[in-house]
Amino acid sequence: MYAIVEIAGLQFKVEQDQQIYVHRLKGAEGDKITFDKVMLTDDNGNVTVGAPVIEGVAVNATILNHLKGDKVLVFKKKRRKGYQKLNGHRQYLTQISIDSIGAGKAPKKAAPAAKKEEVAAPVKEDATTDLSANTVAELREMAKAKEISGFSTMKKAELIDALSK
Repeated sequence: MYAIVEIAGLQFKVEQDQQIYVHRLKGAEGDKITFDKVMLTDDNGNVTVGAPVIEGVAVNATILNHLKGDKVLVFKKKRRKGYQKLNGHRQYLTQISIDSIGAGKAPKKAAPAAKKEEVAAPVKEDATTDLSANTVAELREMAKAKEISGFSTMKKAELIDALSK
């Protein structure tokens, strides 16, 4: 069984018990991590393709090591001008081991968003007197709620004027 999963913005073909190197991930060595952006799974010929991801399928992995990749040398030269530049770069990598591919569920991100809305609602009630303390994004949400047209192109001062009317 294998899966194509998005890890740190890149897509990887992974199998169980495989060790791969990916761009540096947050977390300490030995931490368990779950990737829920699974694009495709193949279970002995039974192929499931997501649009864009498969719901309810996750890849579980363990962080084995944080390291730096091989040095890449970048050499620039302009002939007959005496111009030479040599730069080096080492990419930060994380070695992970794929523990399982299957019907695991990743932690849902919708639950914290609901809490933020509950917390944000009282702030909006208190902020009616002083709109300048709000961010532009909050002001645009208020303008959208009041059905003010053209709020997406307005600047902060224009939004405050439109909301105070």
